[in-house]
Amino acid sequence: MRPDPLLAPLPVSGRSLVHEGFLRSAARVPHRPALELAGETLTYESLASRARAVAATLVRHTRADAPGYTAVLAQRTPAMFVGILGALLRGHAYVPLNPAYPPARTATMLDRTQSESVVADAQHVGVLDALLGGTSRRMTVLLPDEADAEPLQRRWPRHTILGRRDLLSPEEWRAVDVAPESAAYVLFTSGSTGTPKGVMVTHVNVRALVDAAAQRFGIVEEDRFSQTFDATFDLSVFDLFVAWERGACVVCPPAKTLLNPASFIREAELTVWFSVPSLAAFMMRLGALKPASFPGLRWSLFCGEALPVEVAAAWSRAAPNAALENLYGPTEATVFCTAYRWDDAASAAECDGGIVPIGRPLPRVSVAVVDDDLRDVPPGEEGELVIGGEQVARGYLDDPERTAAAFVHVPGREGVHYRTGDRVRRPLLDGPLVFRGRLDHQIKVLGHRVELGDVEAALRRAADAQAAVAVGWPRTASGAAGIVAFVHGTAMEPGEIRDAVAEVLPPYMVPRDIRVLDELPLTANGKTDRNTLLQTLEEHR
Repeated sequence: MRPDPLLAPLPVSGRSLVHEGFLRSAARVPHRPALELAGETLTYESLASRARAVAATLVRHTRADAPGYTAVLAQRTPAMFVGILGALLRGHAYVPLNPAYPPARTATMLDRTQSESVVADAQHVGVLDALLGGTSRRMTVLLPDEADAEPLQRRWPRHTILGRRDLLSPEEWRAVDVAPESAAYVLFTSGSTGTPKGVMVTHVNVRALVDAAAQRFGIVEEDRFSQTFDATFDLSVFDLFVAWERGACVVCPPAKTLLNPASFIREAELTVWFSVPSLAAFMMRLGALKPASFPGLRWSLFCGEALPVEVAAAWSRAAPNAALENLYGPTEATVFCTAYRWDDAASAAECDGGIVPIGRPLPRVSVAVVDDDLRDVPPGEEGELVIGGEQVARGYLDDPERTAAAFVHVPGREGVHYRTGDRVRRPLLDGPLVFRGRLDHQIKVLGHRVELGDVEAALRRAADAQAAVAVGWPRTASGAAGIVAFVHGTAMEPGEIRDAVAEVLPPYMVPRDIRVLDELPLTANGKTDRNTLLQTLEEHR
């Protein structure tokens, strides 16, 4: 009998930092392209020079004992990438902020980290008004795209505002001593209490992922990576640091270009495609996945939500020279921690419910499938997936209660394991893990993880309501296309509620339909009957 792959010992990684791979590539292939966006190509030498200038300036203008976080408020501009690298070279964790999110939510993220420095792009200076006006901390703001920051300095005299001409020379940068166990980035995910959770991902976590992925996919200097994700989506970490580890190029298109991703793949001459499955499903509906449409792709990678069989098969035909992999992993386990290689001949037999399996753990990851008491379920049975190993994050920023609930010790296994809340089937022998759904009310909307409790908390506050229920609707193979909400005990109209909620939630979390009810259906034990609400939607679709 073959050994159980879920019980195999884990190898031990090195102790390097995530950005050291970029620096090695900058020294080895300085003139190769590191980044292409908006018609501009930045070589490794150019990108490293800009990042060092930002890092040196941050060292000069921030306190040595300040919290070790630098926020990055930028979207698909050079400042975003320079800010991420500059923060890391400063010795800080970077905290990506999405300019499209409501200012109140962004301010909460900034306050939670107590960041005293922000790197922003010129396009979103207006967002800074709300952020800087609402904080009592003295902030240092770097605008590497803005030649003259003096007008902005006059507008915000309490803060230090620096433009491009204020940046120090890159030669003034000196490497900062950083512990590999310290945070490399903090990403805020949806929280069931209405407060976003700040996931602290360390250099050790990211190095384990980068090392495994670069080797698994055989990345070379000539590879060209898509960059379909915002920096607030942790899948972006793969694009950047796996490409830069091997001297490859990241191609970041404007958001409007992704409305026609098929043309982007061909015109950008991509070799590595990475997206959520819903983007591939969108392309399939448009008829863009014709056989041999993308002959230049070497790798087709999907993550962030369940991958439907028909989408995988259609994409495999469209990219006949590429290997297709379905990747799985929560933010708390660093981008992805299991992988499944699609096989046109054999995979159909391993799929369940029309969904592609999530595969097997990466080299420095251990997984277990457990019952409610965290005991292993027998092979072939279903249980909760828990994840251990070097990719498991440190926990939630300044939130020991939720950290203790999610990051646990599993009987008979070493180290801390993260409780995913995902229901999977434990494989027989060396078969793949099969995703079977959620154990709670967390859903995926267009690839984004959403705690429905987060939406419900916002609805109750906005409508001053007695109760609110949010459900994912319409249902899709990979989660839900949107959210429908039911509110009880409010004097407000649905449109007013939606407008108020849009002030505090990102667009993908705002319910597309809000219904005010005189009463909510209840189960026999007095809990809100979500199934009845979903049945009502089904009957009237």
